[in-house]
Formats: sequence, structure tokens, C-alpha cells
Amino acid sequence: MGVKITGKLIGVNSTEITHGPSGAIIKTTAPVDNGGDGSLFSPTDLCAASLGACATTVISMFAHKNNINLSSIEFHIEKEMSSSPRRISNLIVTFLIKTNCSDEDFKRLVGAGKTCPVRKSLSEHMNFEEKYERI
Repeated sequence: MGVKITGKLIGVNSTEITHGPSGAIIKTTAPVDNGGDGSLFSPTDLCAASLGACATTVISMFAHKNNINLSSIEFHIEKEMSSSPRRISNLIVTFLIKTNCSDEDFKRLVGAGKTCPVRKSLSEHMNFEEKYERI
């Protein structure tokens, strides 16, 4: 059975989204460049953030399962939009991985990150630039 997510309009250009299993709530609004006030994440911001969160989670799970020392991961994403049609055209993602693992294990962590289900679900019409840096 799939995960149920519900959403509703809560004001001009804004939504409230509820995660069924946990009850966690996320609110969105339209970005400034598309008529919104930009006070919250936009839906496309959440899409970009989901890519970073997914890969980070997968790397963490892989490290834990394989006993690879992993101190922390940070990610930074630059999202670029196209206008016709309006869509995400480019995601530039940098992962900063703090670990003292071997070079071979670091390659395995990077490989795990690239298996993220969000990445595999995004359109082939979107360009990805990924960097994995050991810090």
C-alpha cells in the first residue's frame, strides 16, 4: 500500500501538505519569479530538496549497513528553471561528506547516493550536475 499524502489550498498561491503516516505538515507558496511572495518553499524547491534529502538518506543507510564511518553529510543545491514550458531545467548538487573511510569505500558511498529513488524518478529532460566532496 502506498503512502497517503493530502493537500489543500490555504491562501492565495499557498498549500498545506500533510504526510498521512506521521501527520507532519509542510506549507508551500509560489516563488517570487512566478507571482508568489517566496515566503516558503515552492513546490519545485521541495522537488530539488527531495533529491538532496533522498541521496543523503541513501548514503547514510548504506554507510550504516556496511559499517563505513560517516560523521556528517551536507548538501547544497542550485535549482534553475526554464520558462517555456515552466519546469526545473537544471539541478546542481554538491554533497559534502565528512568521513575518514578509504577511497574505495568513498566511491561506494557515491555510488549509493546515485541510486536515490528521487533521482531515478526525475525527468530525463532535467540536467543534473552532481559533486561528491570528502571533507
